[in-house]
Amino acid sequence: MPHIIAMSTNTVRAYQSGQPDAYGQLPERAISDGGGNPCRHCLRYIPEGAEMLILAHRPFPAAQPYAETGPIFLCADACTRHEGAAMPEVFTRSPDYLIKGYSDDDRIVYGTGVVVEKDRMMAQAEEILADPHVRYIHIRSARNNCYQARIER
Repeated sequence: MPHIIAMSTNTVRAYQSGQPDAYGQLPERAISDGGGNPCRHCLRYIPEGAEMLILAHRPFPAAQPYAETGPIFLCADACTRHEGAAMPEVFTRSPDYLIKGYSDDDRIVYGTGVVVEKDRMMAQAEEILADPHVRYIHIRSARNNCYQARIER
């Protein structure tokens, strides 16, 4: 059964302590409006009035042509990493998500990318993970292509 994997705590704590982002810049600090600011670590929406970080993140081990980099939000203060089988809060509001499979060498497996309704996301992920060339899946915003989380077997 596939499960959702949030960003690693070590990576998040580095950003929260002021380490530079994927572009070598310090994370920006802002105040959440309570709307669409999903933390990629706790996989909850950052509450209105809470401080948050905005930064460029590359969810791949190394730079290469398929290693997409883009903006993400994180809680500015330490939060608890999402664990478990329950559907995280951040995947309950948007009607759909872009999911796509990646291979052992962190390259997109062509033909696996699909915009899928939120209620069908995990079933579609199971179908994609049935391909032996797919090691993991990225969940991304269907509107802005921003990285959200991973799905693994």
